Amino acid sequence: MHTDTERCVRAVQSKDARFDGWFFTAVLTTRIYCRPSCPVVPPKPENMTFYPSAAACQQAGFRACKRCRPDTSPGSPEWNQRADLVARAMRLIADGTVDREGVPGLAARLGYSTRQIERQLLAELGAGPLALARAQRAQTARLLIETTALPMAEIAFAAGFSSIRTFNDTVRDVFALSPTELRNRRPKTTVLTPGTLTLRLPFRAPLNPDNLFGHLAATAVPGVEEWRAGAYRRTLRLPYGHGIAALTPKSDHIACRLTLSDLRDLPVAISRCRRMLDLDADPVAVDDQLRTDPVLAPLVDKAPGRRVPRTVDEAEFAVRAVLGQQVSTAAARTHAARLVTAHGEPVDDPEGGLTHLFPSAESLAALDPESLAMPQSRRRTFTTLVAQLADGSLHLGVESDWAETRAQLLALPGFGPWTVDAIAMRALGDPDAFLPTDLGVRRAAQELGLPSTPAALTARAAAWRPWRAYAVQYLWATDSHPINFLPA
Repeated sequence: MHTDTERCVRAVQSKDARFDGWFFTAVLTTRIYCRPSCPVVPPKPENMTFYPSAAACQQAGFRACKRCRPDTSPGSPEWNQRADLVARAMRLIADGTVDREGVPGLAARLGYSTRQIERQLLAELGAGPLALARAQRAQTARLLIETTALPMAEIAFAAGFSSIRTFNDTVRDVFALSPTELRNRRPKTTVLTPGTLTLRLPFRAPLNPDNLFGHLAATAVPGVEEWRAGAYRRTLRLPYGHGIAALTPKSDHIACRLTLSDLRDLPVAISRCRRMLDLDADPVAVDDQLRTDPVLAPLVDKAPGRRVPRTVDEAEFAVRAVLGQQVSTAAARTHAARLVTAHGEPVDDPEGGLTHLFPSAESLAALDPESLAMPQSRRRTFTTLVAQLADGSLHLGVESDWAETRAQLLALPGFGPWTVDAIAMRALGDPDAFLPTDLGVRRAAQELGLPSTPAALTARAAAWRPWRAYAVQYLWATDSHPINFLPA
């Protein structure tokens, strides 16, 4: 979008928050970059230039605005809705892959050479993987400076910087303030709790939290997830350790409290929470498309901004999808809770009732299949899945190619279209995944006068593309039955 100068100028002049994260405005006279909704008086059009990412602005020598804090705007919806190389790379960078494994590790995950990755990112985003990772490190550093009392040296290494000098130079370059000056700008009313980080997760309005948090709470696995005091809480398995996230819906943001065993996991924890809540979606684009169907239009108008509840761990969701085949939600939660108690890693949660991390694929692959209280056919499905996840022959992650992974899953015993599309929708993040055989979808379709047979409903749903996963959320909202998982 950043190449459409006329449209960008209109968005900046109207301070349209819908475009935050889609592009960034750099002001040639002040050498500052802003989000489109910046509250200051808009610059003259001839003094504006536009970039597709904060990293591109920083690489061009612009500093972040101190008023609108463009580095904290919602992420671009493109990286969630697209399945091409650049989108997959951006999802991996947000998940901290470059900081942990370097650019060669990023390239290896994607199956391309480092030169190809760098060329593609530079062509589309105006910045290479190192610059994009640097921008993320700067934002992580700012969060730690403003929300903790940690010494600057600890913050530097927790944010992923290799030296304190690089940390100081980067903060000055990006924010035009020293780390100490940034900390001094923190509101005097800020309350710092040792061991926890409190931050705000922005999103594009509108957001309807009912289905989002309702679904997560209804399917919560005891010990791993819970709904407590108006917040959805869950444990997180992270690259350097573990964490606990507490997420509370507010009118203009999601309040997030993170307790981490290693602060280096902060950017990954934030990225996974945002992804689970689908906070980088573009609800205006989604709802406008679904409103073109006269049957869906009233549902959208009644409760706009529905999101797709996703996951913080793709492998975990695949295991839970198999556990939920042919049983009710309550039974699926019971099966999962037994696995958690027997094979999950214990964690300490002084604030609530979380007790374990969900078991890793490696620990589940080592269990005795006879201990599983499920039919023989589903037992085979379960053991085949966890064995392939454990040995790496099947990988589910933010970088997964959606079509290729679908084909791999369909080749597994006991995996039918429903299970595969449920994983594609909620684990892989495919915005066009569709569940025409789902009982709730079929009931809703029948009530609304839509075709209720899978083939006919799929044909009708072609008009909802590429947002059929969101149409499923609106259809589910019309059905009052408890959530049930169907056969594979």
